[in-house]
Amino acid sequence: MKHYALKNGDQMPALGLGTWKSTPGEVYDAVRTALQIGYRHFDCAFLYDNEKEVGQALKDAITAGEVTRKDLWITSKVWNTHHRTEDVIVALKHTLADLQLAYLDLYLVHWPVAQKKSVLFPSGPEDLISDQDISLEDTWSGMEECFLAGLTKHIGVSNFNQKKIKRVNQSAKIKIEVLQVESHPYLQQQPLLDFCQQHNIIYTAFGPLGSLTTAIKSGDHNVPYLSEHPTLLAIAQSHQASYAQILIAWAIQRGTSVIPKSVNPSRLQENFEASQIELTTEEMKQLSELDCHYRYVDGHLFTFEGSPFTAKKLWDE
Repeated sequence: MKHYALKNGDQMPALGLGTWKSTPGEVYDAVRTALQIGYRHFDCAFLYDNEKEVGQALKDAITAGEVTRKDLWITSKVWNTHHRTEDVIVALKHTLADLQLAYLDLYLVHWPVAQKKSVLFPSGPEDLISDQDISLEDTWSGMEECFLAGLTKHIGVSNFNQKKIKRVNQSAKIKIEVLQVESHPYLQQQPLLDFCQQHNIIYTAFGPLGSLTTAIKSGDHNVPYLSEHPTLLAIAQSHQASYAQILIAWAIQRGTSVIPKSVNPSRLQENFEASQIELTTEEMKQLSELDCHYRYVDGHLFTFEGSPFTAKKLWDE
């Protein structure tokens, strides 16, 4: 398994298990199975509403002697409702209690968006808090407090663009170490990846297989499902692999970590084995030509009319 080194020498496994949309009743078995297969990197978040079950699976595996805490890389994220400086550590302590852990390996700011505490998802502009009232710098100060308290070994961000990363790092005492963003052949974000590599920021790809459920529901999905793209299928056939394995191999080979989600034991095994696939230079070139800047997770929950957050501010500015 390939790993990426952080500044203090810690090693993040390139391949992890995503737990977004893994429902209670499924995620416990998925985590236990993944650990038996060999996964050591698990991506979590308060918003996913399953951290208690993930935590129980981790605790039971450690108690059973299947793994030690030091073997694991556990990531979680602070939700938009806890962006005030003093609230970030409160959110992390809640997550640690749910996960039954003393510390995280990585804590991320989930979105560069602040909300009122009373709402999980905003329904109107009144539920959002502008950057003038709670700034990214305010939130990052809370993240630094979590690090200094020993509650997380590393801190980073999710769904941030270059401008926001530069802005935070300009005044940060502790620089951003990891960026997690949507990434797949339709949304390669090569300039963002180049920027991260130039600044020693590990780039983690979520949604690496393309979100089929989101695409089916979307009225403007005007590209083939990744699972049906002829270029991808041809490459998969040449390697006697699945399309998902090729997408995972592509992500790792371009220098990113990747966190595909599954609760199916055979797919968990298949995804894990993808880290051993080597794509040719020509195959990487063919996949690079699929880029069409298509987002499945476009931030529309926060960019409705009257919101202080716009799609341009999220992704381009």
